[in-house]
Amino acid sequence: MYLEESNNIFMKEDLEKSIETLRNGGVILYPTDTIWGLGCDATNKDAIERIYKIKQRSDQKSLLVLLDNPGKIPSYVQEVPEVAWDLIELSEKPLTIIYSDAKNLAQNLIAEDGSIGIRIPEDPFCQKLIQRFKKPIVSTSANISGANAPTNFSEISQEIIDSVDYVVEWRQDDYTKSQASSILKLKNNGEINIIRE
Repeated sequence: MYLEESNNIFMKEDLEKSIETLRNGGVILYPTDTIWGLGCDATNKDAIERIYKIKQRSDQKSLLVLLDNPGKIPSYVQEVPEVAWDLIELSEKPLTIIYSDAKNLAQNLIAEDGSIGIRIPEDPFCQKLIQRFKKPIVSTSANISGANAPTNFSEISQEIIDSVDYVVEWRQDDYTKSQASSILKLKNNGEINIIRE
């Protein structure tokens, strides 16, 4: 019981500091339901630009966003194909769906074809963070572009750690090997393309 309470206190501090960082246009290093990620306010163009620079990645490659609830997807996508709800509900592992015609997000976050990848994470920290921040949060693997994505905190390079504004302490000592999500591209007509299983 004591351990659970102390964990909650640590999570509470991390949430408060993360939200303050996000509101100030900063970049956080945080655990998700898949791998550790770099995150920022998905509506803040300058913060997103910083993530591209940290990763040394071309801004032609779009990033994905996390939402806490599937019901919020229509706020950021012009049209949600009916099959999307079944895919989200039935998926047994983390699932990123790329939707056509993104809206209400920073322009440099959206792919050239107007699409955006969205995932609803199961991780309790992510869920609370997005609920309290009240906006979608960018998520991209915490590595320099081309390097291996870290499966836990111990694999994140010092260069990445030093480049962010806040590093979440929650789950730093969790050495479980996590995996990236499945990725599907969904067209408005319901056609599905599997990008990554």
